[in-house]
Amino acid sequence: MTRKHVFTTVALLLLPALASAHPGHGDGVLAGASHPLSGLDHLLAMVAVGLWAAQQQGRGRWALPCTFLAAMLLGGVLGFAGVSLPGLESGIAASVLALGLAVALAIRPPLPLAMLATAGFALCHGLAHGLELPAMASAWTYALGFIGATALLHGAGFALARWMPRAAAPLVRLAGLGAAIAGGYLLAV
Repeated sequence: MTRKHVFTTVALLLLPALASAHPGHGDGVLAGASHPLSGLDHLLAMVAVGLWAAQQQGRGRWALPCTFLAAMLLGGVLGFAGVSLPGLESGIAASVLALGLAVALAIRPPLPLAMLATAGFALCHGLAHGLELPAMASAWTYALGFIGATALLHGAGFALARWMPRAAAPLVRLAGLGAAIAGGYLLAV
């Protein structure tokens, strides 16, 4: 499947939410989309996943973002059901630190290990999203919003890392270092 097919498929999957004619449905999508965009911890982690994926080879480039999205959706569903983890915010901050370090150091672990770590981080983010479902929003339109926004942030990080000139590539590592520092700060406060 080419990139064009992937982007077309994603656009078509998001189209029904935009065409919804019933009041309140759009609110769920917008609320869901705003959650990953409004919190610095979520924003940094989502972009870092895209940056890290771009540093991988072969299937890792798609496997990491797809794993994150799937595990985040699972976490969201668990959050909708009221499941929570102690130290959830610390887990999210730790994900920012770890993903930032992975980018800064351009770590390329075996793909199953990278996917497992990515899934664990995503589960924390998904739980947080699911637990913050607005009272009047549909869980599924809200999930569509946070999944769509997350996919766009992954794509932005991926595009930034893959399509910048080679001479500017160290900036990706610096961005990772910045995310790691922010994650360390979030853990400390």
